[in-house]
Amino acid sequence: MLYIFSGLPGTGKSTLSAALARELRATYLRVDVVEQAMRVAGVWGDGPAGYIVCYELASQNLQLGLDVIADTVNPIRETRQAWRDVAQSLDVPFVEIEVICTDKYEHQHRISSRVVDIPGLVLPTWEEIETRQYEVWDRDHIVIDTAHQTVAESLITLRGKLKMFLRWR
Repeated sequence: MLYIFSGLPGTGKSTLSAALARELRATYLRVDVVEQAMRVAGVWGDGPAGYIVCYELASQNLQLGLDVIADTVNPIRETRQAWRDVAQSLDVPFVEIEVICTDKYEHQHRISSRVVDIPGLVLPTWEEIETRQYEVWDRDHIVIDTAHQTVAESLITLRGKLKMFLRWR
């Protein structure tokens, strides 16, 4: 199964997707890690390269029969479709999960108080997040609002929605 996480920085996407990966013992692909490694290697420029590496790693792990959790902002239709294409090309089920934080003040506080967990990664500012391109979704998907919820509470909400999703497949 491919679990496709999407959402703006600071919504709790990485925390929630990593918690699910630990629980499922799934392969965890975080585009921030890939892109920062590419910067360190001197091969990074703005563009889709980090996503393309993640698509290929996901494909390889899915072919091995492993569940894969993809943690990316996934801001545009093209990247969302590319993740679906990875799963569909292998005839593997997938689920799309958008993580949001509907409380603007809580979201802004998260951004201002975050600690870098990837050496050398420069985190975006609140202004950069507010002006970032992020297209409205054009298809059904699971939405998890992490505002006023602990990680444990968000994970419980996600589990419930995944259970309902899998039942309707």
